[in-house]
Amino acid sequence: MAVPSGVNVTLADDAVTVKGPKGELRHSILSSIVAVKLEDGKVVVERKGEARTHRAAHGLTRTLIANMVEGVSKGYRKSLEIQGVGFRAAKSGERLNLSLGFSHPVVYEAPKGIALSVEGQNKIHVDGIDKQAVGQVAAEIRGLRPPEPYKGKGIRYAGEVVRKKLGKAGKAGKK
Repeated sequence: MAVPSGVNVTLADDAVTVKGPKGELRHSILSSIVAVKLEDGKVVVERKGEARTHRAAHGLTRTLIANMVEGVSKGYRKSLEIQGVGFRAAKSGERLNLSLGFSHPVVYEAPKGIALSVEGQNKIHVDGIDKQAVGQVAAEIRGLRPPEPYKGKGIRYAGEVVRKKLGKAGKAGKK
């Protein structure tokens, strides 16, 4: 995979370090299974055998390095939507204050390297350079109040379609 300008890839011992305009990421590699090389501005991942674990580690390592390069150059974003009467989000400092229909407000603290932003009162954006961390934080926020299947209230990913159930009235018509 080609390394874009402004991104610096360093190979040291059993680790790959990627530096870019948005930050720096480091990942350790399995040097007994795969070999990572820099050739003509490209990162090349080669496997040392044809066993199933070697093939799996080869694809995984290549994808992780590609995600690191994209993360430090462009960054990642996951968007969440809140639906429900009285459900809203507000940001105070680095904390996310959520009113989700509970008897108490829910406060979510963003981990290091993740930026949370609120658009209006019902859209939350999770930004960062580590793809796994961005997805994990978005999943944790969604898990605070996942969308329920009867009215669709809760927190969902942007564009997520929640299939609704009929409820009690739908059961009576199926006799």
